Amino acid sequence: MACASGVCTSSSSTFKPEQVIVRATRTATTASSSLAPSPRFPRNDSVSCPNRCKLVARSSCRSFHLRPTQSIGREVPANLLRPDVVQKELEKDPVALWRRYIDWLYQHKELGLYLDVSRIGFTDEFVEQMEPKLQAAFRAMEELERGAIANPDEGRMVGHYWLRNSRLAPTSFLLSQIDNTLEAICKFANDVIGGKIKPPSSPAGRFTQVLSVGIGGSALGPQFVAEALAPDNPPLKIRFIDNTDPAGIDHQIAQLGSELASTLIIVISKSGGTPETRNGLLEVQKAFRDAGLDFSKQGVAITQENSLLDNTARIEGWLARFSMFDWVGGRTSEMSAVGLLPAALQGIDIKEMLAGASLMDEATRASVVKNNPAALLALCWYWASDGVGSKDMVVLPYKDSLLLFSRYLQQLVMESLGKEFDLNGNRVNQGLTVYGNKGSTDQHAYIQQLREGVHNFFVTFIEVLRDRPPGHDWELEPGVTCGDYLFGMLQGTRSALYANNRESITVTVQEVNPRSVGALIALYERAVGIYASLVNINAYHQPGVEAGKKAAAEVLALQKRVLAVLNEASCKEPVEPLTVEEIADLCHAPADIEMIFKIVAHVAANDRALIAEGNCGSPKSIKVFLGECNIEELYT
Repeated sequence: MACASGVCTSSSSTFKPEQVIVRATRTATTASSSLAPSPRFPRNDSVSCPNRCKLVARSSCRSFHLRPTQSIGREVPANLLRPDVVQKELEKDPVALWRRYIDWLYQHKELGLYLDVSRIGFTDEFVEQMEPKLQAAFRAMEELERGAIANPDEGRMVGHYWLRNSRLAPTSFLLSQIDNTLEAICKFANDVIGGKIKPPSSPAGRFTQVLSVGIGGSALGPQFVAEALAPDNPPLKIRFIDNTDPAGIDHQIAQLGSELASTLIIVISKSGGTPETRNGLLEVQKAFRDAGLDFSKQGVAITQENSLLDNTARIEGWLARFSMFDWVGGRTSEMSAVGLLPAALQGIDIKEMLAGASLMDEATRASVVKNNPAALLALCWYWASDGVGSKDMVVLPYKDSLLLFSRYLQQLVMESLGKEFDLNGNRVNQGLTVYGNKGSTDQHAYIQQLREGVHNFFVTFIEVLRDRPPGHDWELEPGVTCGDYLFGMLQGTRSALYANNRESITVTVQEVNPRSVGALIALYERAVGIYASLVNINAYHQPGVEAGKKAAAEVLALQKRVLAVLNEASCKEPVEPLTVEEIADLCHAPADIEMIFKIVAHVAANDRALIAEGNCGSPKSIKVFLGECNIEELYT
């Protein structure tokens, strides 16, 4: 199926992973400086790190004592050195490094993507001993794609891979759901862009803006893709409400101004009950009422069928509704309606995104580690962080349009891998911390610490070979373009870090386009799944997030009790201002007194309560009341 307007014009092609011929890598032979097993990270069989000491001097493998480290200034006294840190020296011989680079370089010709893991110091012995774990991970991925219950806690399949190749779906019903949803997205986007679907009261006579309301996976993916791929003058410009911050919501609505009348509102919530998204929806609906506009004529819902949001949109007659599937998690939903509809409305070729992801999915099904880029990433993560998250992953894309990639990966990696228990019920406190900036801004931000400070990280460079569209480049000085400076900064930073034993991975793409962005998303989705298998955790649930939501609901319930107590005191003659201790007693919640104080301070700061005495800098001194009596509240 082909669609007009260029948003979904291509069709996925099949791809057979090229069998890259590689030679065995050379084992590094010299000693060096990195983290050794620490008491903070007790090992067990499921997270063992075979032959981690192969790159460490033999004496340091027997004990955790160091020889004094040399500094330009002076020697560090031996008694100040941490006993749990050993020195690990990476291979520095240029000829050996070049051979290692050639041996381990992965290339996907059709995607124009390269993966260089040569600056991660794993050994041949480590790879050999990880092979059984990797093969088990490959089998787990096969079962997942066949429709196995990959999220046992919630009894759900995990099927985001089917979104870019519906023929993989385990049933014909799911296949038709995927294809029908994609067709509906393409048709709707084309009708909006072409002016067939219009806002009812806009002077422009067509939709000019998109306001996307969602949080977490319903925002981070669409934001990343918009920043990376939206044309300079898209058919519809996009804005996001991705939080329940009133000032942030007001800012987005104010920026729309009179264009609110020509703004398409997309509300994204899988369950339909996400509080932040619900709040954003209510705020936008109020703005529509204040402007005398009919929200239902401009509202679109992306949610599960028969959810609260779906039923609301159906009853109120919203402009359109699109399905989210039970078997697609928020952090892997970019290739669903969640990401595809906003992208298509901006004129981004969503079929090319799907094609890039499908090609990468095919490549990451390879059972030979060197031919599988996701397995190579997972292997490097395991080596660099000892399989227990002992080091952070710093993501540095050297391209402005990829700035939000690190934010996108934060959720994908940290929500998937940050788990307290493994699949056997053992407490493991797993995870990988992800943060990043962009090159070469990083050169003027935190490269100083990465080069010379605490060694608690490894780096992932994202390199883009094409600087500008063909025919648009020019030389700032003889033989040097602006893009050459960016290239030099990336390569120089990589070399400087490695010279000081800081390991790094480099992912290279020819250019930033829908196909390469789709491939990057698919690459990291699969790498996360493989790594989760290596460390024996469930990558597809998020009990910690649910715990935070439950605690937030308890705070709001307590706030209602506090306001009821204050209202009752404010309705007395004379008014009786209350201390925090008195409020806690009347709420029958003395154990929650600190939270009650914070509630009082917040409502007072927002003119919903008055502090009669004292100040918030001295919590025991304050007395508070509402300032007015709400008689109705007394009898509800």
